[in-house]
Amino acid sequence: MAPTTQPLPSLDHDGPAPPASVVEAPDPSPSGGPAPHRIALTAQAPARIRRRRVMATTSLVLADIVALTLASVAAYFIRQSFVSLGRAPDLGGAISDSAVVIAAGWLLAIMASGGYNPRLISAGPELYRSVMRASLIAAGLVGAGLYLTGVPLSRPFFVALFLVGPLLLLLVRLLARRLLQRARTAGKFRSRVLAVGSPSAVRGISRTLRREAWLGYDVAGAVLPISEHYDRGPQDIDGIQVMGREDSLRSVVRLMRPDIVLFTAGSTATAEEFRRTAWDLEDLNVDVIVVPGLSEIAGDRVRMRPVAGLPLVHLDLPRSRKALTWTKRAFDIAASSLALLLLSPVLLGIMIAIKRDDGGTPIFRQQRVGRGGRPFTFLKFRSMVTDAESRRDELETLARDRGNAVMFKMADDPRVTKVGKVLRRYSLDELPQLINVLRGDMSLVGPRPALPQEVSDYDIDAKRRLAVSPGITGLWQVSGRSNLSWDDTVRLDLYYVDNWSFTRDLLILARTVRAVLASRGAY
Repeated sequence: MAPTTQPLPSLDHDGPAPPASVVEAPDPSPSGGPAPHRIALTAQAPARIRRRRVMATTSLVLADIVALTLASVAAYFIRQSFVSLGRAPDLGGAISDSAVVIAAGWLLAIMASGGYNPRLISAGPELYRSVMRASLIAAGLVGAGLYLTGVPLSRPFFVALFLVGPLLLLLVRLLARRLLQRARTAGKFRSRVLAVGSPSAVRGISRTLRREAWLGYDVAGAVLPISEHYDRGPQDIDGIQVMGREDSLRSVVRLMRPDIVLFTAGSTATAEEFRRTAWDLEDLNVDVIVVPGLSEIAGDRVRMRPVAGLPLVHLDLPRSRKALTWTKRAFDIAASSLALLLLSPVLLGIMIAIKRDDGGTPIFRQQRVGRGGRPFTFLKFRSMVTDAESRRDELETLARDRGNAVMFKMADDPRVTKVGKVLRRYSLDELPQLINVLRGDMSLVGPRPALPQEVSDYDIDAKRRLAVSPGITGLWQVSGRSNLSWDDTVRLDLYYVDNWSFTRDLLILARTVRAVLASRGAY
């Protein structure tokens, strides 16, 4: 049902919403575009964005000063330990003077490398790369300067400073990113977005931005392409008010004051039209984002290379084959062997607890489907009653609290034992799968191994999950587990398969620890 004509609600949640005056949006098109309609005129977006960016940059600089001060103090005490052992002369005065100069040069190097760009804080690896790049530059320049000028500086201090300093600087950015993402998820520091494109493209991008709330983007309005049919009156796309067509974009931006104008795929017919649209927006001080017709592709697979005025996007092919290399397998063998050795007392204790609870076998074995559709024997600590499988069909017919449309999950499954509830809460029932990893049936990281009856329901996209070895943990587990829909489960697993990297595996393992401790979606 079409919404009534009323002011748009303010989506900038930094404080109380400013009063909005309702104005008519004229159609500047001489050819007779969409009829005027009422939209909201809010507070000046550019000033608000500038304040946020100044605040973010200032906070980051101050935090870096504290981090470098702590690094200098730590390096000084490390160096003093060499003095106390009589292995180095006391250069206390020279060290303190040099530390100030080094820190100032380090901060300038970070600034030159783009490490204080507030746009990089929310997402992407470039924030961390800029710090590492600046640290290498600072270390090289300091080392060369000391050598050329003959300034006395302790080598232990120099080495310790450039080992501890980068770690603290990276920690500062990690904390800043986490705080910003939490604040945005809670409704703070969000940006109003005006989406330009076809209804289907606007609908798709708005759903993605709603799902990924930590990005801080709220689609507040939509503008349709000139070629799109537009009725003379209020209409909406999934609750997003349509402001008009692209020939009235400048008027809509000037009156709506969005923080960002986002062009979706198919928003303009030709490159010349988009260039003219950018000219129209030049003096309005808004950020412009262009969404290409690509999705679920990691940034490290994309390279932008402007050639002859054409922004050519080079795309690396999917990386499912790289996920089968010997490096991943070697890491799986080493890590699973070490984990089994260290956790052997825990494994023994769990087996005794399960046996004492109901007298049944501690290990549960089940047929699962591995890489390429090959079946294997899947191991878990038994967390259910001994006749759980025979009662599955009965519970499936109830369809209560199902995890999603394909994988059967129940939040209050009556088959789970008392010991099993504890094991599931902290994912301890998964530990025997380390044996599966050691045998080569599974990997530490990958899509979860599915049951044969689940695989029989897979469509062509879901079957792509079988291109790599299943894992004990994966993007599904660290992103919500049983709370996710089947579509989101497949989307995350396909993203992992197509964008595999060893670094991403390590990040998933680190996030797994946090997800297990939080027990999100574990049942």
